[in-house]
Amino acid sequence: HVYTFDADGLVCMLINGKNRFLLQPGDSLHVEIHYDGRNVKNVEFSGTEVAVNNNRQFYNIEMLKRDMRYKSQLLGCVALDVKPKDRIQDSKVLLQRVKEMLDAQAVNLSKEAYNYMVADVESDAYMSFMEYPVMYASVRHLPVEQQEIGDYWKLMEGYSIHNDNASLQNPSYIGLLMRYCFYEKERKAHEQGAAYTMPSRFEGMYEELASFYSDDARDAVLYNLICNFIRAGKEIERAEPLLKDYKEKYNKNTQYIQLLESLLQ
Repeated sequence: HVYTFDADGLVCMLINGKNRFLLQPGDSLHVEIHYDGRNVKNVEFSGTEVAVNNNRQFYNIEMLKRDMRYKSQLLGCVALDVKPKDRIQDSKVLLQRVKEMLDAQAVNLSKEAYNYMVADVESDAYMSFMEYPVMYASVRHLPVEQQEIGDYWKLMEGYSIHNDNASLQNPSYIGLLMRYCFYEKERKAHEQGAAYTMPSRFEGMYEELASFYSDDARDAVLYNLICNFIRAGKEIERAEPLLKDYKEKYNKNTQYIQLLESLLQ
């Protein structure tokens, strides 16, 4: 299969539903995927040097996850009864090893690809911190306080978000930012002895995210929230007033508006 297209920035391309490859303006990349049944046996790259380096590193990260038996789906971990303390420890190891791998190859990678890959692994690790103990408690009926993970409300201590374009183009990272907003609001309520319930309606989520984030991160998060709601295809008319509010108050990337308006047509 041969694809040729123009791009304004970094693009993550999905092949056969699960294999991801990074491309930037000026890249030329040839990918040869070898399968063992339905599983990828190995991948060979050729093309422009930076494109090859970026994608080889991206693939190496996936192989590291495979070697660690690190599952991307948290529900799968619950089904296998992976203990929260083990999942969190594995996530810390994965995060450290990936950052070491990337730093060792940083001079050979584009800055955008480096940032995208960091955001990608942070999505896996930090979603595990925030989401897995609560999910495990709900399914396995073991309270978070009894999971031997320390203070749940300190797991994200010191975390700082990324505002660069490459990170904000990573859909998994946007999902992390959304969850982080509600985690932080719940943490602060907990400190004050109050209760916090994450909004379940589209409008409430929009208000919470808009008040929590600023600048490029807010722009990307709200765009993705509205985009996902429209794509769901139900009660689309509810998106129109919030799209108007987003356009007037928060939008910085005009391409987001063009894409949202095209979805509504």
